[in-house]
Amino acid sequence: MTSHSIRFFTDDAAIAHLGEGLIACALRREDWTHEAHLAACLYLLARHPDIDLDREIAELISRFNESVGGVNDDHNGYHDTITRAYVAGVRWFLGTRATGDLTGDVNALLASEVGIRDWPLRFHSREALFCVAARRGFVPPDLAPYPVAPLR
Repeated sequence: MTSHSIRFFTDDAAIAHLGEGLIACALRREDWTHEAHLAACLYLLARHPDIDLDREIAELISRFNESVGGVNDDHNGYHDTITRAYVAGVRWFLGTRATGDLTGDVNALLASEVGIRDWPLRFHSREALFCVAARRGFVPPDLAPYPVAPLR
């Protein structure tokens, strides 16, 4: 496991800014941190039921990356399998632990096992996760299935 200090959020507005900024490609590149990825994902899942995140996440992040001069290729930019692992994790977190308090939920997510930077390695071997095929498209977990929240 890697160790990084967590940058927590102080209010809903900062989280909404990330989610809406991702949609509008209106964020600065340096604002797109690990915590921002997870906060935007939770925000979109919780507050934008009109967005089919499973279908649209690749385009949202790829378009944002390009808007700030990034490249989405075999070695850089959008990584489909890592992103989808975190979407599954955030969805599981929302279904099992969320309270409805946006800032509280995002901060709890960041402090949880899902917020850990190498959380996808619980489900994917390093070889499977970091291959070109996993970056360009979804590669199913080869170690364990993603957790699934019970239906409410």
